[in-house]
Amino acid sequence: MNRRGFIKWLLAGLVFLFGAGSFLFRKLTEDDAPSMTAPSAPPAAAPEPAASTAPPSPEPTPREKGALLLSLYLLSDIHMIDSQPIIDKLHKALKDITSMDGKLEAIVMGGDLTTYARDSDYKLLRNALNQYKLPAMYGNMGNHEYYDIWIDKNGGWSTETMPNGKTDAQARNRFMKFMGIDKPYSEAWVNGIHLIMLSQDTYVQEKSDVGEGAWYSDEQLAWLKKTLEPHADGSPALVFIHQPLPAAGSDGGSHRLIRANAFREILKPYSNLFVFSGHTHQDLNLPNRYAKETFHWFMNASVGKTRGELSQGMYIQIYEGAVTVRGREFTNNTWIAPADWDIPLV
Repeated sequence: MNRRGFIKWLLAGLVFLFGAGSFLFRKLTEDDAPSMTAPSAPPAAAPEPAASTAPPSPEPTPREKGALLLSLYLLSDIHMIDSQPIIDKLHKALKDITSMDGKLEAIVMGGDLTTYARDSDYKLLRNALNQYKLPAMYGNMGNHEYYDIWIDKNGGWSTETMPNGKTDAQARNRFMKFMGIDKPYSEAWVNGIHLIMLSQDTYVQEKSDVGEGAWYSDEQLAWLKKTLEPHADGSPALVFIHQPLPAAGSDGGSHRLIRANAFREILKPYSNLFVFSGHTHQDLNLPNRYAKETFHWFMNASVGKTRGELSQGMYIQIYEGAVTVRGREFTNNTWIAPADWDIPLV
């Protein structure tokens, strides 16, 4: 090979080696290079922390639904007054509940039994109730149980002359006499089931800042705490209030349970408490008539003044392992489909 041929051979070899090296470099690095035509993938997520090795807290095991222990009706906000539409609604409700199949072993009247809580209003209510064969009856006070202080000597509504020579104490005594109890709040055991009726134990003549809210005294709250102690064993209890609760974590004002934080704290240790309120007259066909906190809370409608000219109540049954609550429409004697709950005990 002459000198010129050798140089051509050497140059060709160098070109070959350079090209091979460039190709090899691209092959080694192209898997790490971003595509120029496809969108870049998002960066990989940071790894999640390792799962805890501790087992999660188990959900309470629901009990089996056993024998029926008690059936009762909750009739809230009757608002009895000398008004034929109100009287007719009460009679229709009483005819319905006394003609139904199955047992009815108690009735609870959930506050606002009358409109003005005068002697004449209680007499009208008693006359209506006496026309039916009814089981044992219990009740708690609503704000209307104190309304006689707004009525003047001529029977008219008078805010200017309130309390019109009357007192909150007289109103409480009138209610207690009607119900046959010695305090505005009370309890009863029916077929082994605990019924607890709480009442606002003062109103604006004695405590001007309560408005239409439910004030529970220290005495009543201490009584409630003691009364609930038997349910440390998980047995169920039904607690009846009138005004509804405010949002969790807050105390209420007018038209609410005022000392709500204290009330919730007392109920907190117990797993099978069922709370029933009234006052709002809201149709049971509406949503959110039931709420689950540490207890179960149901919001009843009104016999006398459910909004929209309806008349409604709640039928409550306690079984060995569950509580069922059903809304009833008294104007046409039908069950209210959205108000139908079956709550297992735990």
